[in-house]
Amino acid sequence: MKPKTLYAVVVSGAVIGLVASFWETLEDLTLLKNSHAILSCNLNSVFSCTNVLNAWQSSVFHFPNSLMCMTFFTLTIGAGLVGLTGSKLNRALRLSLQGLALFFLGFGLWFLEQSTFSINALCIFCVFCFGGLLAINAAWLRLNTADIIDSPRWHHRLQRSLTSGLDIFIWCLLAIIVAGVMILHFR
Repeated sequence: MKPKTLYAVVVSGAVIGLVASFWETLEDLTLLKNSHAILSCNLNSVFSCTNVLNAWQSSVFHFPNSLMCMTFFTLTIGAGLVGLTGSKLNRALRLSLQGLALFFLGFGLWFLEQSTFSINALCIFCVFCFGGLLAINAAWLRLNTADIIDSPRWHHRLQRSLTSGLDIFIWCLLAIIVAGVMILHFR
């Protein structure tokens, strides 16, 4: 894929995540004002933002997780737009953003596991944020391929895997596994 296409994926994933985390923040503020409020994201007993937002896991660092996500997604949109306009991003910045994206992917996996098995409810906005994170991580991996591995032999193997689409298959497989675990748990 061309770099501009990959930066478009970064921006798209970040926009999805930003909108979802912003809306989740609004719902959290509504809940703070009125603990008995009926939230628009309470779709049923499984997709219950109220249950998720009232759990300690929604404020791991003593402020709403959605605020942290909004900051990350805004930063990612900015970097993605810089790349989308044809400007070059510094290697250290790209790798740092990829590292942050991987952190948030791990955090998202942990949070979805906690939501599924400990809270026993899901937040639809968190699911959208996770989808955006998958897209962002997939694009950063492809954008940073040349800078990730120094060994020519391993770089060639990684490049061959990307050319064959193995990375896309793995990202899709991760999404299917996460969705499958949730479906099996809540059926």
